[in-house]
Amino acid sequence: MPKPNAPEMELMLKGYGLTTAEILYRMPDHKSVLQSFVWQLYDIAPKFPELTRFLDFWRGNLDGPIHSVIYTHQKLIRPNEWRSVTGEFRLN
Repeated sequence: MPKPNAPEMELMLKGYGLTTAEILYRMPDHKSVLQSFVWQLYDIAPKFPELTRFLDFWRGNLDGPIHSVIYTHQKLIRPNEWRSVTGEFRLN
């Protein structure tokens, strides 16, 4: 689980990527009506522990049953895009 106030760069370097999920759920009093809820957090693919934790919370504590979940995940820093620079040349 990421630290609550961890800097985004720190999370990205640890392998987290931005996950966005659209959750369609049925209204508790009107089962034929679908509502949409958008959730977004840094998470790790392919197991998505943060999204799974949120959906478990939803099922256990909220009345609106989940109809479907559509998600996308994007690692913002890939290994080939990050290099450590160990030296510097200065031209005057």
